[in-house]
Amino acid sequence: MTETADVVIVGGGIEGSAAAWALSARGVTDVVVAERNTVGSGMTGKSSGIVRCHYGVSSLAAMAAVGLEVFEQPQAFLGEQVTDIGFRQTGYVVGVGEPNVDSLRKSLAAQRAVGVQTEEIDHADVAKLWPFADLTPFAAFGWEARGGYGDAYQTAQAFSASARAAGVRVRQGCAATGLRVDGDRVTGVRLADGTEISAGTVVVANGVWTRPFLAPYGVDVPIRVIREQIVMIDPGVDAGPVPVFSDLVSLQYVRAEVGGDILFGNSDLPGYDSIEPADPDDYLNRATDDFVDVTVDKVGTRFPGFADAAISGSYAGCYDVTPDWNPVISQGPMDGLVIAAGFSGHGFKIAPAVGRLVADIVVDGHSSDPRIPASDFRLSRFAEGDPLKTPYPYVGAGQMR
Repeated sequence: MTETADVVIVGGGIEGSAAAWALSARGVTDVVVAERNTVGSGMTGKSSGIVRCHYGVSSLAAMAAVGLEVFEQPQAFLGEQVTDIGFRQTGYVVGVGEPNVDSLRKSLAAQRAVGVQTEEIDHADVAKLWPFADLTPFAAFGWEARGGYGDAYQTAQAFSASARAAGVRVRQGCAATGLRVDGDRVTGVRLADGTEISAGTVVVANGVWTRPFLAPYGVDVPIRVIREQIVMIDPGVDAGPVPVFSDLVSLQYVRAEVGGDILFGNSDLPGYDSIEPADPDDYLNRATDDFVDVTVDKVGTRFPGFADAAISGSYAGCYDVTPDWNPVISQGPMDGLVIAAGFSGHGFKIAPAVGRLVADIVVDGHSSDPRIPASDFRLSRFAEGDPLKTPYPYVGAGQMR
């Protein structure tokens, strides 16, 4: 059996769901989302959900600013049926040591130039926001009052519900096993049950599964899969609604949880060539003892106010990482193919803008937002030796941009 659609989206995670929403907002509703399990059931549900616009790459900062507008007003963008997508506007603070003060200030200025509301604040300001922290090693701080954290699973569900309300067909338990190809053109997808969907455009938003899905067709998306671990901490005190804190001295980030725990993530990430590959279908879904030791050391050093802290839980997920740790949102090398993958752990906060860029590429072939040129995210940049990198890198700060 073969059915037809204007667009098929492979993957019902947050990026695929955002693309379906954005397409429907542009009037393209003859769309099928093929999700092998349920909406948001893959790595979307493992996101730590940080919402920040602090990027040295201006197009990414602009994308995060677009995302923030949607998170702040979900009903206005996603429909009256949306009640709560889990966004908590606690604020976001980033702290750097002396070697990175100049980069921080230049990055903040570049962010403001694309519409981000951000500023530099001093030690006294941060001490009021984070009274439990030792701020001695920091030389400067950036502050986004509109930042915070969200719930990627809830947000993906809201995108999907909005798209469905507009007429998009969301197929759960519907695994796409391959592409239909005619010469150098993609003409649809094949499904696990033997049926096929014929379509003018196929959007592959398959996250960590993108590379093996496209490899049989000679399309190489340079993605490596890395396992990332998260530890939940009972701080032993009522920390209150503290802001997200990116510590670029000891390379960690923390944020509050709704129930009072503190979520810890390690920002000391390897280079692309040093990534230890993970299997996204078979990986340890908890922190290792070594990672717990790292957590105890880093949190204990930075937050002496958590004197009676204890580990309350942990989990793990996988990132789809590209060589420059930035996404591919691009027309593919075959006609009718669009790729949205390789988000390198940053996909949640920019998802609304990703959806809109995918819709722009499908409908117009180019971006409608001059702050977010589609060329920045082209797949060909890797073969061209032109990676997307910040002009204001942080010395020793891993892949934070």
